[in-house]
Amino acid sequence: SMSDLIVEKNGSILLLTMNRPNRQNAMTLPMFARLADAWEMVENDLDIRVCILTGADGNFSSGMDLRSLSGDSDDTDDYDVNKRMEEEGADFIYKGLLKTRHPRVPLIAAVEGNAIAGGTEILQGTDIRVAGKSAVFGVSEVKWSLYPMGGSAVRLPRQIPFTEAADILLTGKHISAEEAKNLGLIGHVVEDGKALEKSLEIADKICQNGPLAVEAVLRTLRETAGMTESEAFEFEDPIGKKVFGSEDAKEGPKAFSEKRTPDFKRL
Repeated sequence: SMSDLIVEKNGSILLLTMNRPNRQNAMTLPMFARLADAWEMVENDLDIRVCILTGADGNFSSGMDLRSLSGDSDDTDDYDVNKRMEEEGADFIYKGLLKTRHPRVPLIAAVEGNAIAGGTEILQGTDIRVAGKSAVFGVSEVKWSLYPMGGSAVRLPRQIPFTEAADILLTGKHISAEEAKNLGLIGHVVEDGKALEKSLEIADKICQNGPLAVEAVLRTLRETAGMTESEAFEFEDPIGKKVFGSEDAKEGPKAFSEKRTPDFKRL
């Protein structure tokens, strides 16, 4: 069956590939539904330690398929979106876009080519971001008198300086990977075609760490942004203590003292 999202599990790494190469992986309702299902899968499959999001054939995503909005749908997926809409309304769209939910594990974006509109919107829901040097970013909704419903008007000024976010959001301009790196929107710029390879290297490093510790740190990173410092310390206290109370927290220092690789068991 056809699918707008390729889902591949490689050991502890879940690789998700937005897959509409003829339309630069422009986003569709089936794609959002399948992304939402993937976050659910991560929740339930504790073997998954890290997730990588990328796009097929040299582009990340050019955002919502505007042609499909104007009726030229070019359906490439057989997902029953109408049924999903009947069951839970449009919620799955924002889950898929990483606006209203995040996977349990770190999410790495491997970006090549276009990451425009929804492509940059979903990027802001990822944690570690790698791009090929020719990658292009932007949130251009205002050009078409549309609103960036994926969260950028709220999230972008929290992730990069306010005036830079305002400039991007209000002009609809595109920026290069180098500019995105200088603003802190992405963390790594690599040779074109190497974003996935670099992302897999990073994923591999994460997979060697204690999974309970990684997930706990990630939770604090994500959930304390709007809190005062003292509120945030209060929030993290039980989370950190739970990690210290685990068997894995005994195994880590033991492995260190015995000069061997730790054997973490999520316990």
